[in-house]
Amino acid sequence: MNQGPPDPQALPPHVQVIQMATAFWASRLVYAAAKLGLADHLADKPLTADALATLTGSHAPSLGRALRSLAGLGILTEDAEHRFALTPLGASLKTGAPGSARATVLTLAGDWVWRSYEDLLYSLETGKPSAEKFFGEPVFNWLARHPADAALFSETMVGFHGQEPAAVAAAYDFTGMKTIADVGGATGNLLTAVVASAPGSRGILFDLPHVVPEAAPLIEARGLTGRITIEPGSFFERVPDGADAYLLSHVIHDWSEEQCLTILGNCRRAMKPGGKVLIIEMVLPAGDTPHPGKMLDMMMLVGPGGQERTEEEYAGLLGKAGFRMARVVPTASAVSVVEAVPVV
Repeated sequence: MNQGPPDPQALPPHVQVIQMATAFWASRLVYAAAKLGLADHLADKPLTADALATLTGSHAPSLGRALRSLAGLGILTEDAEHRFALTPLGASLKTGAPGSARATVLTLAGDWVWRSYEDLLYSLETGKPSAEKFFGEPVFNWLARHPADAALFSETMVGFHGQEPAAVAAAYDFTGMKTIADVGGATGNLLTAVVASAPGSRGILFDLPHVVPEAAPLIEARGLTGRITIEPGSFFERVPDGADAYLLSHVIHDWSEEQCLTILGNCRRAMKPGGKVLIIEMVLPAGDTPHPGKMLDMMMLVGPGGQERTEEEYAGLLGKAGFRMARVVPTASAVSVVEAVPVV
């Protein structure tokens, strides 16, 4: 009788640790599948390793071994004629598939993140982001000069945080807010969900000039062109004036404390009386409780140089910026909404 795979927690400690250490084997294999476009090539029919090698410019015997390994991961399936086909997991890697898995894999398992983690010890020794050492400049500066990579990064954020917009819109009541500004809102994935949940509201999508062009198609596709305006700019210099709420979704975790205080200060000066700042982040639980934000915190360390925070740490940061943390609203996703009001 098939008992199924063993419970990881039942494995000896040394085996569990070794499995953790080899996790990158799978991530780089899935990256190779995305980079070679295997899902696109297999979209219409199963193919052999030889056929796929011709299409991808690969060494057929080596590619065959990789395809077999991908089948072992559940990405592909192999038939008796040694043809490979997509599983539902593999189909998610097709270009343009819902969830943006291909873009997310190409970024998060790709070379610059890989190299950043390769130099994790540098970040631990210096407190500086190893990605900056790799690029020779801050990662967001590099993205600003590489539009194609910036567009891929924006799509990655939709894939990585894809379940959050609906969860935020469901958990937090935006009713009665006339103007909602999404500061650093990228393509508008969050703002469109929020505005759709609040009849009578209008939105302002605010982000850098090289980012906001990607937003218009999404806003139009969701039927909100008449309710959302797009405004280019840097939140280090200013934010739109007079909003009832300022959304900061996965913005504060990217930056140093000094930079966060600049962003929050600009929001405080711009908001109308009674306005709020809503920080949407993975608020870390205390103690040993597992949470995806604890691993994301390491990405912030080696990548942009920011950090994830606990509820207590957010309260301290907000206090320095002249805000009071009113409450933390959990959602059905990994993020919470940290509601802050200015101290009068």
